Amino acid sequence: MSDDMPLINRVAESGLITLKLEDFFPEGELAAFDLKDYLFMELILKEKDFREALKLHDWSQYQDKILLVFCSTDAIIPVWAYMLVATYAQPYARDIFQGTQEPFYQAAFLRALASFDPKAYEDQRVVIKGCSDKPVPPAAYLELTKLLRPYAQSIMFGEPCSTVPIFKRPRSISKEA
Repeated sequence: MSDDMPLINRVAESGLITLKLEDFFPEGELAAFDLKDYLFMELILKEKDFREALKLHDWSQYQDKILLVFCSTDAIIPVWAYMLVATYAQPYARDIFQGTQEPFYQAAFLRALASFDPKAYEDQRVVIKGCSDKPVPPAAYLELTKLLRPYAQSIMFGEPCSTVPIFKRPRSISKEA
């Protein structure tokens, strides 16, 4: 190869649009509230004891955080227990979610993608970036693909220099006279 030949960035000239799901990552620090710590023998929720413990709990530690409320044991937790936690946490927490981190992220991504406008990618070649420094659940990839498919010319997964083809719209057959 000659030194006179300019380098051509074929990826940049390809017209590919890269979407990063990590851009939809929910903002805010997560905090956990495990109901296990309030159960008698980690099995039974005693209403009177539970109510007293919630009154004494320092709820200010959840100020502006996303509070994940769950039970890490197989105890049967009455629905009203989650409701009661919400009444105490709500003045402090930015948001309250019933469940652990993984289902929270899935719900948060699906909520964020609900406002995504796939029509903006009409007839475009789209790469959904695969690597992320943040935990992106598989449900987010599925949802984004579902949203884009009716509009995008093609959908790929990975990096623009190395993609896995996911979907390609067939070329329309022109009718010639």
